[in-house]
Amino acid sequence: MGFYVIQFLTGLASASSLFLIAAGLSIIFGVTRILNFAHGSLYMLGAYIGYTLITHLSPGPIGFWLAVLAAATVVGLVGVAIELGLLRRIYQAPELFQLIATFGVILIVSDITRFIWGEEDLVGPRAPGLSEAVEIFGHPLPQYDLALIVLGPLVLGVTWLLFHRTRWGTLVRAATQDREMVGALGANQALLFTSVFFFGAFLAGLGGAAQIPKGGADLLMDLNVIAEAFVIVVIGGMGSILGAFLAAVIIGELNAFGILIFPQMTLVLMFAVMAIVLLIRPWGLLGRPEAVSRAPGEAPEPPLRQATKAAKSLFMVSLLFLFVVPILGSDFAMVMLIDIFIFVLFAVSLHFIMGPGGLVSFGHAAYYGLGAYASALLVHYLETPMAAAMVAAPIVAGLGAMVFGWFSVRLTGVYFAMLTLAFAQIGWSVVFQWNEFTYGDDGILNIWPSDWLSNPLIYYYFTLFLVGVSIVVLRRTLFTPFGYMMRAGRDSPLRADAIGIDVQRQQWFAFIFAGMFAGLAGSLYVFSKGSVFPDQMAIPQSIDGLMMVLLGGVKTLTGPIVGAAALTGLTDWLSSNEIWFWRSVLGCVILGLVILFPQGIVGFVRDKFEPAETRE
Repeated sequence: MGFYVIQFLTGLASASSLFLIAAGLSIIFGVTRILNFAHGSLYMLGAYIGYTLITHLSPGPIGFWLAVLAAATVVGLVGVAIELGLLRRIYQAPELFQLIATFGVILIVSDITRFIWGEEDLVGPRAPGLSEAVEIFGHPLPQYDLALIVLGPLVLGVTWLLFHRTRWGTLVRAATQDREMVGALGANQALLFTSVFFFGAFLAGLGGAAQIPKGGADLLMDLNVIAEAFVIVVIGGMGSILGAFLAAVIIGELNAFGILIFPQMTLVLMFAVMAIVLLIRPWGLLGRPEAVSRAPGEAPEPPLRQATKAAKSLFMVSLLFLFVVPILGSDFAMVMLIDIFIFVLFAVSLHFIMGPGGLVSFGHAAYYGLGAYASALLVHYLETPMAAAMVAAPIVAGLGAMVFGWFSVRLTGVYFAMLTLAFAQIGWSVVFQWNEFTYGDDGILNIWPSDWLSNPLIYYYFTLFLVGVSIVVLRRTLFTPFGYMMRAGRDSPLRADAIGIDVQRQQWFAFIFAGMFAGLAGSLYVFSKGSVFPDQMAIPQSIDGLMMVLLGGVKTLTGPIVGAAALTGLTDWLSSNEIWFWRSVLGCVILGLVILFPQGIVGFVRDKFEPAETRE
């Protein structure tokens, strides 16, 4: 009995820590509609700044808690700087561009933190006055856990009072419902957004500083916590503080007891719960259904056109260049180009459902990884020939997309995106924890091409051929009746339904089709590198795909090709030159592109140089 009580209380302590970061994330999204991936970086900064202040301020309980509050305040000011210096410039850009901008912030903050505090993990000191343990039913429980159990509801209560007993809180709640109407009634939206960002960042910093006595600080905190925070926000309902608290308690207790009941499924459980909640109640436990509206500043999608003669000529010149490069260039250039080809196919397959399909997937890496693991497992266990393994890859990926997509297309907007993320994380968790079959984090090694493709030059041309054919097939599909119906469902679902188009079915077929080509890209990657690891299915892989599509231009057909080439080429070049601050460089490039070219690189060139009647 006592053991289970302790587990329950431990779950509550964990829930309080999770609530602090999730509450800030939920508030920021509710008002600004920004999916702030940099919220994990603010949490990490809170931990590092809190560590510095706690170890340098006068000892004692008062000094400790003052240091925690001071760290949270500093992080709040950092949030204000991010909002004023970056996000205010792109509020009129499509929401996904704002998301990519926050990912650029993650890269920059990571390098700044590494430069100031170093790469070593920091072990936090114990909280003065709360360093002992108390016995409950004969089992010890750290006193600091009891403090955290109190802290979560205390912050919830203070937040509730702010939202329901102050004019600022009334404006925040109103903006959560309809921010355009709040602005029309005379409220200062700019000041409101800045204050909301300060409060959300303050809560993230408070969560980071408050967990110092339990976990210290490390450079992986940002990405490790952001997935859990998003899960909690989505389960509770985007913009609902009480929902975030309820979801944090559910996830905290699930983590506490899940490790006892399902020790091999600890990473799967919270994403499985999110998937179940979204399927039963798509807007979360205490959330509200999304209003169907176009984002401010987002122009209607222009109709797609067949490639012009100039575009076809440029394509032929580029193809000729790619044929000549491996002969005249270095081995490094050839390896980098193979990487670019593979990620071009990955990005184009994602763009197929994102641009023409209007489905923003946060979990496209699932199908890339399914294809990669399908080929690797067949070769490793059954010694399947490479050709058969490559044929199996898109089939397995397509089957996975068929199952996951059948559930996902029933949702829309951010909830669709988060459900795709949930399924992707479930897949990642399986390959990461099933050591007996997938070898877990050690990966599957020695998966090389057949003898006739063992020459890197031949594999280069083989990859170029498959990727080129795949791109042509995906592009041609957009100009078939299926492609027109898919775009009709994107532009006006109600009208499409009215004329007899089954929009969900078209989206499901598109989801499967895109997943198959992502699986082919994964298979090409495995045979080019000779190995596969769970990272190929992880969140960063999906985010990379999103960045490639958006940086190139989601409203253009050649955008994902240019975006994938630019991002992959830049990343490979920075890593090969051993530039230790490569994350900052990449982050600055991303921010520059988002601010200067919100329509993407190809979109900017198209708008600048092509007359409207000739645009694709």
